[in-house]
Amino acid sequence: RLMEDSKKKRKQYGGGAQGNRRPLDGNHEEPMPLPNPMVGFSLPNDRLRSVTRRLPQQAIGPPFFYYENVALAPKGVWATISRFLYDIEPEFVDSKHLCAAARKRGYIHNLPIENRFPVLPLPPKTIFEAFPHYEKWWPSWDPRRQFNCLQTSMSSAKLTERIQCALANSGNPPHRSVQKYVMDECRKWNLVWVGKNKVAHLEPHEVEYLLGFPRDHTRGVGKTERFKSLGNSFQVDTVAYHLSVLKDMFPNGVNVLSLFTGIGGGEVALHRLGIHMRTVVSVEIGEVNRRILRGWWDQTQTGTLIEIADVKSLTNDRIATFVRRFGGFDLVIGGSPCNNLAGSNRHHRDGLEGEQFALFYHYFRILDAVKSEMAAM
Repeated sequence: RLMEDSKKKRKQYGGGAQGNRRPLDGNHEEPMPLPNPMVGFSLPNDRLRSVTRRLPQQAIGPPFFYYENVALAPKGVWATISRFLYDIEPEFVDSKHLCAAARKRGYIHNLPIENRFPVLPLPPKTIFEAFPHYEKWWPSWDPRRQFNCLQTSMSSAKLTERIQCALANSGNPPHRSVQKYVMDECRKWNLVWVGKNKVAHLEPHEVEYLLGFPRDHTRGVGKTERFKSLGNSFQVDTVAYHLSVLKDMFPNGVNVLSLFTGIGGGEVALHRLGIHMRTVVSVEIGEVNRRILRGWWDQTQTGTLIEIADVKSLTNDRIATFVRRFGGFDLVIGGSPCNNLAGSNRHHRDGLEGEQFALFYHYFRILDAVKSEMAAM
């Protein structure tokens, strides 16, 4: 019902051209081509390219909004996301251009793209710049200089033991078949060399560093939960680069509606930019994630944090109350869960019909309600 209501509401956008557009059903859309290289509209210190874009009229006006999800989604997903979010062209970025780990993501937003700036210091872009102590044991036949996408889980002790045994029983250098086996596993799990023939997974504080979070941001919860929370988070340096345009626009701070907040990647990005958050209404169902965010907020922020567990409980009436209370929101930010879009288990890659991705329609519903309420102010 929510999808049908949203589709009806979308018909008010785009005028007469709507009838000539393809259906909103993602299963019948052509795939949206991904750029290569995946560098978005600009990168820090990118003086060579000049990109201009024109936002559709219905996307202009408060609030600013920012939506993120995995770039490598099933067929039709990004075309449908774009249609719901006012036909804005996605900005696809691989964070390997900004840090030492790949993270292919798509962002749809109505932020300006001129006068962006990165947070300082700039993060290292290679493994050895980030962690120079690993170079001592790094074999010459391992060509990696950056990590692959950081996952929500870590390798098993049995796997690292099998790798160690395979290398011990091979020559120096190892046979090509052994090298291939080891490299496939190292790339998949982002394993690093910690001794002779010995690999290990990254530690949580190292993943925090690669993703742009402060050290110990997720400390205090179980290791498995830390990896899961970090694997589902923003890459902070990338998001901060996009949000940097807000600093001069809101010198007195911002009111933020944060949907699917996770461990607060958007909030950390704003904080690192020096943008004061007067109020953040955070919607996050995970108790562990809420605990991590609250712990960070209480140590670093002076504004008001309002926490809501379930996005479905954020009704239009409740949204209207918040808009009147705070005078509107300056930024609506979030990325709905990507469980049905990514991962090696293709049985759960249900795309737009998946239980988790269906939460995207709540992002659109809430954003649309905020825009309507603010337009009526």
